[in-house]
Amino acid sequence: MNVLILSQHYWPETFRINEVAESLQRAGCQVRVLTGQPNYPEGTIFPGYRAGAMTTERHPMGYTIHRVPLCPRGRGGAKRLVANYLSFLFSASVLGPWSLRGQRIDVIFVYGTSPILQAIAGIILKWIKGAPLVTWVQDLWPQSLEVTGFVRNPRLLGVVATVVRWIYRRNDLLLAQSQAFVPAIQTMAGRTPVEYHPNPGELAFIQPATDTAPALVLPDGFNVVFAGNFGTVQALDTVIDAAERLRAHADIRFVLVGSGSRGPWLAEEIERRGIENVVLAGRFPPQAMPGILSQADAVLVSLTRGEILGQVVPSKIQAYLAAGRPIVASLDGEGARVVLEAGAGVTAPAEDAQALAEGILRLHAAGPEARQAMGDSGRRYYEQHFDPERLAERLVRRFRDLAVLRRKSGTGTGDAEETYKP
Repeated sequence: MNVLILSQHYWPETFRINEVAESLQRAGCQVRVLTGQPNYPEGTIFPGYRAGAMTTERHPMGYTIHRVPLCPRGRGGAKRLVANYLSFLFSASVLGPWSLRGQRIDVIFVYGTSPILQAIAGIILKWIKGAPLVTWVQDLWPQSLEVTGFVRNPRLLGVVATVVRWIYRRNDLLLAQSQAFVPAIQTMAGRTPVEYHPNPGELAFIQPATDTAPALVLPDGFNVVFAGNFGTVQALDTVIDAAERLRAHADIRFVLVGSGSRGPWLAEEIERRGIENVVLAGRFPPQAMPGILSQADAVLVSLTRGEILGQVVPSKIQAYLAAGRPIVASLDGEGARVVLEAGAGVTAPAEDAQALAEGILRLHAAGPEARQAMGDSGRRYYEQHFDPERLAERLVRRFRDLAVLRRKSGTGTGDAEETYKP
C-alpha cells in the first residue's frame, strides 16, 4: 500500500508523525512524505536546506521526502506565522502535485496539527490522485484560535468554522487524537466518519537506557523532570510558582529539558526571583531521553486551563508512560484522566501552583517502591493503549478498508463498511 503523509512539519524537526511514518513502513506500507523546509521550533531554516527550494531526499529509513518552499516562522509574531502557514499551503497545493507526478498513491494521510488548513492541500491531491483522504486531527479549530486569543472576532471565527466544516466533509475518514475530540469534530463533519486514534508513544523514549553515560547526569536529590517544548500553553509560570513554594525542600529540584518560545522568559524569571531549585538543562535529541528520564524521580506535564486544552492528551504523557516513571500532571480533562486511569501518578488542576507543589510532595513522601509501582503501572497502560506498532497495524488495516471501498464505489465518500476500534 502506497501511503502519502502530508505534514507541514517533518524530520529533522521533532514531531510524532516522524515515527508514525517509520511504524507504517515497518507494517508493510510504501511511505512518501510531502512537507516543507524544516524550521521549527527556532524559526530559522535548518542547515543544509533552503526556504525557497523544492527538493526530494531519502530518509535514512529508505522512503522519499518531497519538500516544497515556505516562509520560515522567524522569531514569532502573528504575521510571520500566517505567512509560514499560508506559504506551505500554497506550495503543497500547487507544487506538491508536480513533485508527486507519476507516483501512485493509495491513501493520503494528513497529520492535522494547527492549522488544519493544510488539509486543503490533501483535498487537492485527493482530486488529482483519486485516493481516499484521512486527516488525523491534532487540534480543534476554530476553538483553539479563540482559546489562545489568536483570533477574537466572532465573525472571523465563524468564517474559520465554515472552512473547517468544508475541509472535514471532503475527507473519507477523520481520526481524533483524543476521545474528547470526537463529538466536537462529528458535529462539523457531516457524513464523514470520525474515530478515535491516539498519538502513539515516541519510539526513542521507550528504548531502554544504554550502559553508556547519559547525555545529562542529574544531580543527587529528588529530580522532577519536564521534557518538551517551552511554549505558552505549557503553563511554565505555574511550574516556576510551584518551584518557589518548594524552596524549603532542599533536595527537590526541577529539571527542565527542552527549548521554545518561552525559554528566554524562563531564564530571566529564574534569575529575577533568585530561584535555585530550577535547572534549565537545554535541548537534547530524542535518543538521549531514555537515559535522562531513567534518572528522574518524577516526570512533569503541565498545561494552561481551557476547555480545548482539557480535551487534549499531550503527547509527552505517552512518552512518560512508556518511560515507566511516576507522573505529576498539572492539567485538566483527558490528560489527567489518562494518568489516573493508568495509576501512573498524581494530578493537580491546571494553573494551580499550590496543588502542583502538594502533588510533588506526595510523590516525594511516597518512597521509591511506591513510585516504581506507579511507573510500572503506567508502562503496562502504555503497552495496552499507545504501543506504536499496534497502532500502526490498526491504521494500515483501516487504510486498506478505505482503498478497497474507493475502488469498489469510485466515489470515495468515506462510508466504510467496518468500524475502526483502536
